[in-house]
Amino acid sequence: MPKTAIIMAGGAGERFWPLSRKRRPKQLLKLTNPDTSMLQEAIDRIAPVIPPDRVFIVTSELLQQVIRDEIKGVPAANVVAEPSKRNTAGCIALGAAFIAERLGISDDNADDPLTIAVLTADHAIGDAELFCQTIDAALQHAADSDDLVTLGIRPTRPATGYGYIEYDTAAEVKGEFPALPVTSFHEKPDEARARAYVDAGNFLWNSGMFFWRYDVLRQEMMRCLPEVGGRIDTLRAGLRGRSNDAVEGAHDAIRAVFDAFPDISIDYGLMEKAAHVAVIPARFAWDDVGSLDALERAHPADEDGNVVQGDVVLLDMHNSLVVNATSDGRPMAVAAMGMDDVVLITTDDGILLCPRERLQDVKKIVKEMRSRFGEKFV
Repeated sequence: MPKTAIIMAGGAGERFWPLSRKRRPKQLLKLTNPDTSMLQEAIDRIAPVIPPDRVFIVTSELLQQVIRDEIKGVPAANVVAEPSKRNTAGCIALGAAFIAERLGISDDNADDPLTIAVLTADHAIGDAELFCQTIDAALQHAADSDDLVTLGIRPTRPATGYGYIEYDTAAEVKGEFPALPVTSFHEKPDEARARAYVDAGNFLWNSGMFFWRYDVLRQEMMRCLPEVGGRIDTLRAGLRGRSNDAVEGAHDAIRAVFDAFPDISIDYGLMEKAAHVAVIPARFAWDDVGSLDALERAHPADEDGNVVQGDVVLLDMHNSLVVNATSDGRPMAVAAMGMDDVVLITTDDGILLCPRERLQDVKKIVKEMRSRFGEKFV
């Protein structure tokens, strides 16, 4: 079976301001590995299962050339630009249409089905070998069934920032990587409900990784989200003969189709409505690097509970995150003292100071900054 991957890499990463900017968002930053960007890590990690020439990156027009210039291994023509922002359902539909057209997949390819892994560029993964084994098992289950497959993460805390997947506890557990029937999806809960989910034992965090056959995806999207699924063939027609140019010459042909898509996630639009959904509980370490607090989990703290990056001097500081990310060509001393539970981030042209408990509100700062200064600092 042809194994392919879509890596979604079009986000702005506003919760990582001032480290992340619209022209250099978090997926292009070295946040969890000092030598490698998040996006390059995602490509390298999946390579034992899906070689880079079968990896397709879907991003924005603004980032397309930057990614082509910086990412290694993936052919430039595999970096696909969305004509506009239409959330993950539109992103995946475009990526699937592009792959199917590039590989010449017919609507009926049951003898050698095209399988697609949908991954993101902002996950921290432990145990790369186990990760690849899990991905391979998910793709194989997708190839052998009509299931839409996702990976679930065993919750380690009552997190309120993740969606949850409930699975059938009566299902027979088969093999090393069992695919369990999903009974329901639950959006980000409050803390009391999240704690109840964790205590129940049959709820998993929604990882945002998906695996399916192309024909099953197309059929289910046509049934559950026809305003997107019903236009996959139209997207393919617009790409026909042009897919080797990574959409540039096809924008006029597909822009009107793509712009008409609803702004809806693949979870709301498809997964919550689909008839056959299975979840494989992942056993590798996982973290969604979604906001600055992920840096505290990705890097060791000192004896005072501080996570520090760059040239920083701290006195009488505890349980804080302090990052000096100014460039080598513009060195700046960063010092702080006498505070607990704060975040201080400095870059060449931005400084963030806030309580640790307010990190999830950083997008509000970006919104306010945009309203006052336009796009100058975002």
